[in-house]
Amino acid sequence: MKYKLDKIGLLASLLPLFLTVDNLRRLRKPSKVCAGHFVSVLIPARNEEKTIRRAVEAVLNSRDIGLELIVLDDASTDATLSILKGFSDPRLKVLSGQKLPENWCGKTHACAQLAQAAQHELMVFVDADVRLEPDALTKLCTEMSRRPDIALLSGVPRQVTKTVLEWMLLPFIHLLLMGYLPMRLDDGTEAKFAAACGQLIIVRRTLYSAVGGHAAVKGHLHDGLALARHFRASGLKTGLLDATDIASCRMYESASEVWSGLKKNATEGMATPRGLPVWTALLCAGHVLPFCLPRRPYSWLAMILSITTRILLARRFEQGVLTVLFSPVGVVVLLLLQWQALVSEFLGYAPQWRGRSYPRRFRS
Repeated sequence: MKYKLDKIGLLASLLPLFLTVDNLRRLRKPSKVCAGHFVSVLIPARNEEKTIRRAVEAVLNSRDIGLELIVLDDASTDATLSILKGFSDPRLKVLSGQKLPENWCGKTHACAQLAQAAQHELMVFVDADVRLEPDALTKLCTEMSRRPDIALLSGVPRQVTKTVLEWMLLPFIHLLLMGYLPMRLDDGTEAKFAAACGQLIIVRRTLYSAVGGHAAVKGHLHDGLALARHFRASGLKTGLLDATDIASCRMYESASEVWSGLKKNATEGMATPRGLPVWTALLCAGHVLPFCLPRRPYSWLAMILSITTRILLARRFEQGVLTVLFSPVGVVVLLLLQWQALVSEFLGYAPQWRGRSYPRRFRS
């Protein structure tokens, strides 16, 4: 019994390290570029006056590709629309969003309208806070050409983190993906292994339309994950790529934005009644427990394994050293946020985002 917790910590820290090493080998970076592609870039925008100009400029600076850029202003109450109207590039088309119907989330409704307006077979959905590199679109389209069996491809942009909660919590996107998703078992078709980042998604319009597009996930705030799951459930294949070199994103700029932003999606990810207890056990055992135990061989080894996992992720995805050093604290804070989201939903509180309220029942 003396070493039982030590062994639990060791095994729980070994699992994410093994999967991280294996998954990092499998996660491809788009590299070589073939010109001659055409793409529709679609950006939903609601109250994005701080970010929309740079997002549009980044897309219009794309190289070696034919593109149309469609931005939908979703009833913004700030200067978003006036900024968009200041551009004169003929490749840019600005739409005014329709009134939000009942049972739709704002972003999914905006994306559905954008897709209807798109002309090209390849469509890239990009959040307004994402900055694409000049060769990003060409690389994405080239990757889709090389993988004709893929209907949807997604990647997590490099996360720009400046405030404490940003660098403490946002890197968990990669830890959860790389440390707990068994990519070697995933052939791209099983919904239970689906993963995607709504910040950057490229789809084939024909297949997107055939399975209902964003209308099929209209009530989901975690739109990227929901769309990937729906594609797979409909018999289509989806995939992941490493978008660190082709895009960057600063999702939030303050602690309150980080907390609210992560909380609004929580109950469609980790914070389900069945899932969160499991996640709590896994993350605490592998990334917190080893640092709390007396210093014995197993606990020392577990600490080393846990830190090694975070170092590997930090190097690959350009995360800061502080996210590694404060990993145990970050796990605790993340789990507190998830449990708050679950309890809040149980009590009937609705997520709030961009001035809209989204009441919903439990999804497991």
